[in-house]
Amino acid sequence: MVEPNSGSESLLFLTDEQVRKGIEAMFFAYRGFTADPDRILETMDYGRAHHRAVHFINRSPGTTVGNLLTILGVTKQSLNRVLRALFEDGLVEARVGKRDKRERHLYLTAKGQDLERSLSDAQRTRMRAAYRMAGPQAVLGFRTVLEAMMDPEMRKQYQGLKEGGA
Repeated sequence: MVEPNSGSESLLFLTDEQVRKGIEAMFFAYRGFTADPDRILETMDYGRAHHRAVHFINRSPGTTVGNLLTILGVTKQSLNRVLRALFEDGLVEARVGKRDKRERHLYLTAKGQDLERSLSDAQRTRMRAAYRMAGPQAVLGFRTVLEAMMDPEMRKQYQGLKEGGA
C-alpha cells in the first residue's frame, strides 16, 4: 500500500463529484481496455468470457477446471459453455490429472497461445502507453486503488497470481 504524503492527503477528502468522475473514468477506460480484444473476439464469435478463460489458462498452464471456476467467479454451466467452444476450436486441451484422474488440467494449444498473444498484445500496448504517460508514482497509486477496490477474497486470489500461483 502507498503511504499518503503531503501531496496526496487532499485526495482522502474527495467530493461526490470527484468520485463520480472517477467512476465514469473507470467505465470509459474499461471500454478502451477491452475494445481491441473485443474486435478480435468478434471475428470468432467469442466474448469476454472466452478471453478471460484463455488469459488465465495461459497465466497458469495446467490449472484445473475447479480453479478456473474460482478465479473467474462463474457458474460451472457458464464455464462449460466457454470451454466447449475453446475445445471444439482447438484452442484449449484438457489433460487428465496424474494424481487425481477426475481432474482436468487445462492448457492452451499452439493456436490458443497465438490467440492469447494477439489479445494480450493489444492490451499490453494500451497499458504500457498509459503507464508511460502517467509515470511510476501514478502506476503504483493506480495498482493500490485497484487492489483496495477488490473484495478481500478476490484480493487474495490476485495476490496469489502476482506471486506466481494460481
